Amino acid sequence: MIRVAVVDDEALVRSGFSALLNAEPDIEVAGEASDGAEAIALVRRTNPDVVVLDIRMPNVDGIAATRALVADPRVTTKILVLSTFDLDELVFGALQAGASGFLLKDCPPQEFLDAVRLVADGGSVLAPRLTGRLIEHYVTTTRTTRREEPAWLALLTAREVEVLTAIGAGLSNTEIAETLHMSHGTAKTHVGRLLAKLHARDRAQLVIAAYQVGLAPPS
Repeated sequence: MIRVAVVDDEALVRSGFSALLNAEPDIEVAGEASDGAEAIALVRRTNPDVVVLDIRMPNVDGIAATRALVADPRVTTKILVLSTFDLDELVFGALQAGASGFLLKDCPPQEFLDAVRLVADGGSVLAPRLTGRLIEHYVTTTRTTRREEPAWLALLTAREVEVLTAIGAGLSNTEIAETLHMSHGTAKTHVGRLLAKLHARDRAQLVIAAYQVGLAPPS
């Protein structure tokens, strides 16, 4: 079972998310909270696999709560941030704080459920209409600040470069295995090695790294 904590300052929204999650055979709601301070306490107490976290809340907002949870070595919970607003500063703030994903509240229910499962499995997710802006932001920043290739690039094997290129293209582990003619387990191992070599927190940072070194040029 995937255990999920639901955090939102609106009771009706919390109830809606909880009902949707509890209706799934492989997901259960571990608890609810109405602001960031309660969220931090709830996660530390129940240690869910994923916390679904609203970004704009009173007292302690979602970004501050994300930052506090990521900094806590006792917490292994993955963080999926939800917002009504697709403002760039909210998206960048949440991801920089350590969230594994950012979705908009108007996304289809199935997209939300798929995102919870993906984040619980160690993946990362970003609302489709935000992906292009995020990549553009990082590529533009990199082009204006990068002077030489990062040291980690020389540490990668040819196969790892292929896998990183595939990750930059948005392929899942299953798709990488099929495209590069390897087993799913081997693909997962390569992704794990890339995370370690690049000191990356999650798959989203691998995507950004691929764009930064030109392995996945913007379309």
